[in-house]
Amino acid sequence: MRRIVFLLVFIGVTATGQEDRHEKIKALKRAYITEALELTTTEAEKFWPIYNAYEEKMHTLKRNERKEFRIFKDDGIETLSESEANALIEKVNDYHAKEYQYRTALLQDLKNVLSAKKILRLKKAEDDFKRQLLKQYRQRKGKE
Repeated sequence: MRRIVFLLVFIGVTATGQEDRHEKIKALKRAYITEALELTTTEAEKFWPIYNAYEEKMHTLKRNERKEFRIFKDDGIETLSESEANALIEKVNDYHAKEYQYRTALLQDLKNVLSAKKILRLKKAEDDFKRQLLKQYRQRKGKE
């Protein structure tokens, strides 16, 4: 696993285009998770289609959430009526419920592919990867 962390730090995510950067991050995450879970070839063949479908659903959900909730960025909350604020609270709750639904479905699907221990290690690997990415981002921002 140290090789992947080392790779993350030294390769960096310095692509010129956002799509290019996104693809590099996905590839690094894939390598990181594969190594952290110690996936066999057979497990990887079954795991990645399930996980990629989950990631795509979550990406779409987050993108829609950002579009819908721009009001939080623009301090537009103060202009909302009480009924509009209540409706927005319901929408926020709906998005959180969908996130939970997607994650629950992922875990159920993975039970047919991986051991329970590997499924638990997935959560840790995802968190560790995010932490490494944020650390690298902060280091780069500090140099600018």
